[in-house]
Amino acid sequence: MYQRMCWLSQSGDDGEKILHLQTKPHEPWRSYTAFPQYKVPDYDIPGGSKGFATYQKLLKAGWNLVPSARANEFSSTTAPVDVKDN
Repeated sequence: MYQRMCWLSQSGDDGEKILHLQTKPHEPWRSYTAFPQYKVPDYDIPGGSKGFATYQKLLKAGWNLVPSARANEFSSTTAPVDVKDN
């Protein structure tokens, strides 16, 4: 299974970075919130990284972390796609 993670900004290069996932090679990066099957509740820490608890879970499960600067080299899209919580 294709399992990649990356920390990407929600709003441009200078925004807060949140965890994004990619489960197929030619699909765009999507926010971890778009994957309820993998997402775990965020830690209740002021200023904590969005998706860090999910990152820890997926890292232990063998997912690969892709450097932010190289994220789009592994995808056919040029920008991350963010999905809001429902």
